Amino acid sequence: MLGHLNGRIVRDRQICNGEAVFQGTRVTLRTVLASLAEGDTPDNILAAFPSLTPEDIRAAIAFAAASAEEDLPIPAIPDVR
Repeated sequence: MLGHLNGRIVRDRQICNGEAVFQGTRVTLRTVLASLAEGDTPDNILAAFPSLTPEDIRAAIAFAAASAEEDLPIPAIPDVR
């Protein structure tokens, strides 16, 4: 799942206890996703975390979308015969 994110989101036991972070930072994926969920704009997040890039924000959204796709079952199409 993370392959399409070009290595932007990584886990390392030595950084933030292995929580998913953005490559080269200590900013957690959870922090960015929670900020977006609370209504923060990407520009506000980038201002608060200058080590992040717009691509990191897009990677966080792509990660959430891919996770939702894996976790939410697709409803069956009803047989209307």
